[in-house]
Amino acid sequence: MPKLAALITPERAADVIDPETRHLLETHFEVVWATAEHVAQPRSAEPAAAVARPAALDPAAVPALVAGADVLLTSWGTPRLGSELWAGGGPKVVAHAAGTVKNLIDPSILGQGVAVFSAGSRIAWSVGEYCLAAMLTLARRLPRFDAAVRAGGWKQSAFRGHELAGAKVGIIGASSTARALITLLEPFNCDLAVYDPYLTTDRATQLGVRKASLEEAASSPFLTIHVPNVPETKGMITRRLIENLPDGAVVVNSSRGPAIDQQALLDHALDGRIYAALDVYDPEPPIFNPSTLKATNLLLTPHVAGDTEEGHLALAGYVLQDALRWLGDGTRGPSFVDPSTWSIAA
Repeated sequence: MPKLAALITPERAADVIDPETRHLLETHFEVVWATAEHVAQPRSAEPAAAVARPAALDPAAVPALVAGADVLLTSWGTPRLGSELWAGGGPKVVAHAAGTVKNLIDPSILGQGVAVFSAGSRIAWSVGEYCLAAMLTLARRLPRFDAAVRAGGWKQSAFRGHELAGAKVGIIGASSTARALITLLEPFNCDLAVYDPYLTTDRATQLGVRKASLEEAASSPFLTIHVPNVPETKGMITRRLIENLPDGAVVVNSSRGPAIDQQALLDHALDGRIYAALDVYDPEPPIFNPSTLKATNLLLTPHVAGDTEEGHLALAGYVLQDALRWLGDGTRGPSFVDPSTWSIAA
């Protein structure tokens, strides 16, 4: 029976491991669990806001937990795993019950035959739902109607909501979150214009979308951003592109804050010209002035697009099922991290 080291705090284990997956672990693995004594203690000099963050595993506890393990189960709060853990061979599999693994592992281990799995594509569905909800919420101007009713008003003659059905939607990046949104948009029969330099014509046809230039996609009445945090995407949605958005456009950014000129977006939103839903910022957490915080054409959320009860509880099972298949016959499931796409992955 393979040995698995669960490099996650007890608090995080309860968050990402459902009862079915816990049974799977006990049935298929000899499990070494991290306990409360392996949790890093907050430094007394840290500000209160930092102390309130979820607990993380103590990096000093990792080598002993990993010793002799074939599989590592990781998640948020797992320290970065240095290549020295593989100096004498090391684990065959890293199953990450969270999103990106770029801050978790040294990519050099991918060349040593280590299989890495990420739950990013499962989180993508939660993000897709968030984006759809944000688009509909802002298209129908619900925050503005809500504010009017709370202020004692009723029907509004100054503005009216719009439908998403049949509309043109510009999608920047054909990532897993974009693909989840594309699936969710199917009943709306939208014109989906996707900009992604790596998207082939055949793949676009399979997805039921059409390839578009950045300029065309970014001039759509609905614009949603799904790019990884790499140097090429920093500032790609420029002030000029934002200026070219049609009046009343809805912009959703659930990918990375630096992908968009945040100040330009806020300038146009505060002028009342466009609507925007922001789940990511540059920096995080953001510091906004009172006028921004009061704007009813802005939907502001604290980086929670991928955070749902059901989604989180599914994460460990999602990667472990693929890890078991890989250990069994080498099958690469949907959570497998392809080394060939490392440079463009989220």
